[in-house]
Parts: sequence; structure tokens; C-alpha cells
Amino acid sequence: MRIATRAQRIEPFYVMEVAKAATRVAREAAHGDRPMVFLNIGEPDFTAPPLVQEAAARAVRDGRTQYTEALGLPQLRERIAGWYRERFGLDVPARRIVVTAGASAALQLACLALVDAGDEILMPDPSYPCNRHFVSAAEGTAVLVPTGPAERFQLSAAQVEAHWGPKTRGVLLASPSNPTGTSIDPDELRRIHGVVRARGGITLVDEIYLGLSHEDRYGHSALALGEDVVSINSFSKYFNMTGWRLGWMVVPEALVPVVERLAQNLFICASTVSQLAALACFEPESIATYEQRRAEFKARRDWFIPALQDLGLPVPVVPDGAFYAWADCSAWCERLGIAGSWDLAFEILHRAHVAVTPGRDFGSADTARYLRFSTASSLAQLQLAVARLREMAPR
Repeated sequence: MRIATRAQRIEPFYVMEVAKAATRVAREAAHGDRPMVFLNIGEPDFTAPPLVQEAAARAVRDGRTQYTEALGLPQLRERIAGWYRERFGLDVPARRIVVTAGASAALQLACLALVDAGDEILMPDPSYPCNRHFVSAAEGTAVLVPTGPAERFQLSAAQVEAHWGPKTRGVLLASPSNPTGTSIDPDELRRIHGVVRARGGITLVDEIYLGLSHEDRYGHSALALGEDVVSINSFSKYFNMTGWRLGWMVVPEALVPVVERLAQNLFICASTVSQLAALACFEPESIATYEQRRAEFKARRDWFIPALQDLGLPVPVVPDGAFYAWADCSAWCERLGIAGSWDLAFEILHRAHVAVTPGRDFGSADTARYLRFSTASSLAQLQLAVARLREMAPR
């Protein structure tokens, strides 16, 4: 069977490959005294709060499971608009909001609507691997620009200017970012957008961790920059609805009918039950729950980052959002005689029964020296992981 070239260009999602290996080891150790600690997947250990669960059950019970409009339930689009107004002081009209089958569908729709064959999209290295694959699936090319601690592992306006070429169509940013948990400084983001706008390009920003910002300076949406910014968001992270596969995008008004046409043909609509359930996310009781959980994520970060430092796994830039720690493991690799974070991740998996993610997934700019730890697990699990890592730490 002949496989399409575009499919062959997509690399494996190594996060999931490591997860499969961790599951196998966990199954083998199921009857032992060292159950696996999973710090490899960016999935909140919290589930949807009671009002959301009740709304989903009610929708099923009442038979409200038919298709919705391709753009999403009008009342959900209004609720999302209200969230931007109340949380961020932004006037984002509901007519510019498109509800999607997860942020992944939103990114696919955005790339299909805006990227032509041969177009280049600038992205930071490291960055979330699936984002570059969405560009590739639209026949574009993701141009990864090496970044480091000095840039908070984010693109700068100077880098965008330096790497902009005749085929460049725009930038795809993420703030806060996976894998680093760092955000783009608001002033730098404004400068980046100015560079892109001056060249007639597109500024596409993945904001799926936006609600999980921990520092006031960074807890703002890129939509404040203007109506020409395309923002991607999700109910998975802040709203704790990962398996419900529900997200949204905010696009310029002229782009709405284009995205609607694509969504009609590719997805029909997002899950009706998930949309009806998500209406309850914005109730005061649910928001209070989410804010308590956001505080818990911050508390986990504040405990875990110093603990890694003490283990000789420094985090060069303290994450200001999301739930990740991008730790430099080069000292461990050197002392243990290990080539890089890929091999170290499996060494930790087998010796400590702690699953972590090697940097390989996220780019090629020195990523072999980094491990990504997810702090989406409970504090008790993080403490157990640190205790086990301490046992195997090189002396």
C-alpha cells in the first residue's frame, strides 16, 4: 500500500511512545511495592467539576445529542465572549468565536485556512510537536528557530525579523508554552506582532494554557493586540475537560465564513454533549473551583522546581504558567555516562519507576539536554517522584 507523502513527513509523537513504555513497565510492576509515578503527560489530575458533569448527564438524559451549528452553540460562544470580558477585560464578539473539536481541530482549521503549499511558519525551538505537524499537514513548512533561557524559550521580535524570508507567512507561538511553561513577555509579543503585521503576515497564538498563568505580568491574551490575531484555546487544561475534545478559536471576522466552510466539511461540529456541558464551566461555582485548582497547580510548581534544583536538575526559566518543568539534565547524563535525555528518561523509567518526557519531541535545538516534567499530578505524587529520583541521583 502506498502511503501519502504528507503522512510520511509526520514523525511519531514521542511523548506517547514513552507513555506506552511506561504503561508496560507499570503493568509489570502492578503487584510490587513501587507503582509507576506518571509525570510525562500534560493532563490535569482534576476532572470536570460537578456542575459540568451534571450538565452532560442532563443533556444525554434529555436527548440533546443532535448536531449543532458548525460554529458551535450560540450560547456557548456568548459564554466564551463573556469569559474574555470578565477575566481579561477584552471585548471579543461572539461572532468571531468558533467552537471546535478540541484545540487540535482549531489549529488544523487555522492552518488549512491560512497556509498554502510552500508557505513557511516561524516557530520557537523547543515547541509543542503537534503544532508544527499541523503546518506540515497543510503543505506548509514549520521553520524552527532555536531559542534558549535568554529568550525564555520563546521567539523574539529580532529573531522573527532575522528569519523572515520570501516564503514566510507568519508565526505560530504558544504562551504559556508546552514544554517550558514560559510565556512571551507582553512587550516582546507586541513587538513580534508589529513585525508580522508590517509584512502582511499572520500571528497565530496557541493560548490553551492561558487560564493557568501564575504571574500577573503574563496572564493576558494576545487578542489584546488587535483583531488580526488568531487565538487558539481549549477546555482541556484550565477547564479540566481533556477527553471531552472541546476547544475554540478566535479569528478575524472576515475569516469566520472560511473556517465555517472548512469545519462543516471536516468535522460537521464539535460534540454536542461536550458543548452543553461546557456552558456550566462559566457558572460562578465552577469558576471558583477552577481558581482553587489554579492555586494548587502554582503550589505544586513552587514546591517542585526547588526540589529539582536540589537534585541537580535545574530549571533555567521558572515556568509562569501551565504545569511543566523544563529541566536541564546534562549533569546527570554526564555523570551517569548517558548520551542524552532520551536514554535518561528510560533509565529513570526502569530504575525509579517515574515516567518523564525527553526533550526529543520538542525540537532539535539542544533539546537532548532537557527533560520535561509534568506537574499536573498531585503534590503527593510529585514528592514520591522526587524521593525516588534522589535515590538514583548521581553522586
